[in-house]
Amino acid sequence: MADSGRARPADPDPADSRAESPMAVRKRAQQSPGVRPKYQSSAPGHCLKKVTLTKPTYCHSCSDFIWGLIGFLCEVCNFMCHEKCLKTLRSVCSCMTPSLVRVPVAHCFGPAGHKKRFCCVCRKQTEGSTALRCEVCELHVHADCAAFSCADCRQSHLDVSLERDTFHHHWREGNLASAARCEVCRRSCGSSDVMAGMRCEWCGITSHAACYLSVPPECTLGRLRCMLLHPAYVRLDSRNFSKMHCYRITESCSHDLDNSDDVDASAAVSKDSQPAAAESGKQFLKVFDGDDAVKRGFFRLVSILRATRNEEVVEAALRAFYLPDEPQEYELHELGGLQRLHSDDILNRNSGSDNRGSLKDGGEAWLLRAKPRDSEIIKVHASWPRSGAAFVSVSVSESSTAASVLTEVLSQLHRQEEDASSFSLLEVCMSSKQVQRQTLSPQEKIVDKLQEIRKASLRQMNQTRFYIVENRNRAVQVSLLIGGLPPLLTKEEYGQLIQEHLTIKSHLVTVSHSYASQGAVALQISCFSEAERIYMLAKDTTVNNKTLSSFVLPEILHNELGDDVCPLLVFVNPKSGGLKGRELLYSFRKLLNPHQVFDISNGGPLAGLHTFREVPRFRVLVCGGDGTVGWVLGVLEAVRHKLVCREPPIGIVPLGTGNDLARILRWGAGYSGEDPHHILVSVDEADEVLMDRWTILLDAQDISEDGKDNGFLEPPKIVQMNNYFGLGIDAELSLDFHQAREDEPDKFTSRFHNKGVYVKVGLQKISYTRSLHKELQLQVDAQNVPLPNIEGLIFLNIPSWGSGADLWGSEVDGRYGKPSIDDGLLEVVGVTGVVHMGQVQSGMRSGIRIAQGNYIRLTVSKPIPVQVDGEPWIQPPGHIIISAAGPKVRMLRKSKQKQKKSSGAKDGRSESPSSRDGGH
Repeated sequence: MADSGRARPADPDPADSRAESPMAVRKRAQQSPGVRPKYQSSAPGHCLKKVTLTKPTYCHSCSDFIWGLIGFLCEVCNFMCHEKCLKTLRSVCSCMTPSLVRVPVAHCFGPAGHKKRFCCVCRKQTEGSTALRCEVCELHVHADCAAFSCADCRQSHLDVSLERDTFHHHWREGNLASAARCEVCRRSCGSSDVMAGMRCEWCGITSHAACYLSVPPECTLGRLRCMLLHPAYVRLDSRNFSKMHCYRITESCSHDLDNSDDVDASAAVSKDSQPAAAESGKQFLKVFDGDDAVKRGFFRLVSILRATRNEEVVEAALRAFYLPDEPQEYELHELGGLQRLHSDDILNRNSGSDNRGSLKDGGEAWLLRAKPRDSEIIKVHASWPRSGAAFVSVSVSESSTAASVLTEVLSQLHRQEEDASSFSLLEVCMSSKQVQRQTLSPQEKIVDKLQEIRKASLRQMNQTRFYIVENRNRAVQVSLLIGGLPPLLTKEEYGQLIQEHLTIKSHLVTVSHSYASQGAVALQISCFSEAERIYMLAKDTTVNNKTLSSFVLPEILHNELGDDVCPLLVFVNPKSGGLKGRELLYSFRKLLNPHQVFDISNGGPLAGLHTFREVPRFRVLVCGGDGTVGWVLGVLEAVRHKLVCREPPIGIVPLGTGNDLARILRWGAGYSGEDPHHILVSVDEADEVLMDRWTILLDAQDISEDGKDNGFLEPPKIVQMNNYFGLGIDAELSLDFHQAREDEPDKFTSRFHNKGVYVKVGLQKISYTRSLHKELQLQVDAQNVPLPNIEGLIFLNIPSWGSGADLWGSEVDGRYGKPSIDDGLLEVVGVTGVVHMGQVQSGMRSGIRIAQGNYIRLTVSKPIPVQVDGEPWIQPPGHIIISAAGPKVRMLRKSKQKQKKSSGAKDGRSESPSSRDGGH
């Protein structure tokens, strides 16, 4: 049964007792409210009601099985618990979430993975393609529940206006690993059956909902503290930039939540549920929560008995919109004539011959309105760190203005001697998608403002709060990185190009850095609106038929980083390794600060290296194949002179097909689902080693007839080599494989399939003959070296080739030294054909040893396939020179002790983060 693991109490409504589809779960009709629940708990917001259980059900508080027939269900958020757990209840209702937010931070919603998760709003299991998850925190919701979540994501950087004091745990309820243990009582606190338990989004400690308040509030960031960018040391003036922009998350990863409300209206009730409702004497009402909902067609369905009193209908409507207010303060208006609902019950209202509310047309449409209020109490939060309560309560009347509220707030904060005109009242809407701020004018009437918000949307009113902020003319500095420009220009030429295409205001914008080799510039902008204009315009601008890219980048306060902190810069190629790269990108954003995790397919490595340019000490983790590692090393080589830390050590998570470099550095033959937390711990404990890099000069002279007629010589081409350089049959196989992948990229999503295609291509080349020794002349360290009868020539920098084969061999040979990645020598090896290559791959033979040296010169007489680190092409005739490329690079090699531990552990989540922290 699909629902066997879910806590589903019995429902007297036959329409709801069946197993609900994902659409029906999202659009479930509200139960008839009945009498106001009598069962109160220590956790606010819940409307608890005693229900009879007909299915195996688990308690959301302690996650134990509920024995017997009686449970207590919250009619708003579906929270279920034992009677004995009512007294110790700590999990608040979803309707109260906005009131618990410390610093409003919007979420970054993207499509959820396929793992079983529970919605943080309605507490039911997320299913199918409609589920969403935040890209940077553990928030999982249904698509239509996202509108009722609020901006309670992790605060990953300091923003302009709202500050916080001590760095506290960021608790998120539910979706824990099944083996999670409580930090307080050490008992199991995870559950795969219900949404239960609490987890800190930063340090990862877990706890029962009844125990977590006993944990000291200050967060130490846990085991990963030394490699994590502390949010207090990252500054970003973002204002109206969305979190997707700030974290460089491609828009294709996100769902358009603006249209999710429209989806809600189209299939609010499945056809098979309407007869059931009719038979049980119920009907559906379409309820809108304000004028905005009416315009967008966003309504919630309320299922009621035909003989239901007006106040009970209002109460059910409030629960449908997750509003914690009292029903006496609201009323229903009929849409169209906006006739107020005064009759005692719905039955009398619908018993006439003109039954506009028949089930045939889906029920009547009603507008939920707040009754006019002459006075009320508002909560005003302080934007600066302070002890005691997070807010002060102020009573406002029709004559109260923003200025009078500020005076009262300052008095309660014991700052009455200060000038109220030096402060402003800030209205903050904590929508889950974007936090919007608006400064109120001193003369603005507060009651009128509240009524205006409630008229537009009651849900928005529940997500709105007020702050008192000091008026400060703080200097604005927005950093943008513009890429896609022509390479090799001067800083002044880049400035002229930006001025020409983006018409920047020169008094607001300065070019702070230029990267000529990458065709990119960094801009410092002292105006929000100008930064937003340039950011959006750049994405629609082309220079030399190439579209520009733009990135909002944070500022790392490098002087405040501790001496023991060595932050990790993570590059992930989500196109490598099928979908594993995408999941790793999500996991690392969640485990670390998202500002230190970069999608390398979105703009390359430069954005990350520029962000870390002033960090005195950092490490790099590259998640991808050998080509991705080479890409990062190449860009690092080009811009290292602009980095304070010029030689950051580099670790690898192998996502590609060959992964030869990862193999010799002990990171494995390929990523196979290892726990991301364990990967980061392994990087922290890895050893630093040096590795040679080589420069290949391809001086290809065009000796074709056209070339002779034009007197044209193709200029030299320079590439960097890390692993190996091959000519002949080895390169031709790579070229055929590369072309097959280019033709049908969707089929190359797994290493197993890729290797199968490689074998197929090899079998087609068994009869291949080229007599390579007649087309090449080889010099090693200025000595001519005769070539045997071979079909392929390979130059090795590392002792792994072709997905782990030992091409050089382990035999002792007095003529040559033992190969090493940092000995400054290349090994020159030949193969006689595909059969020989297959024997090398299977370990039956090794290659033909030809030479060892640090300066190679080749003369090619005919066009020939070549490949550098798996990137193949056809090389025209000419000269090829291989020499050492500057300083050796520092790589991270997985420690042997860590390798044994990880290979012995079946599942990285078998121990809780707190137990992993022991001794730290």
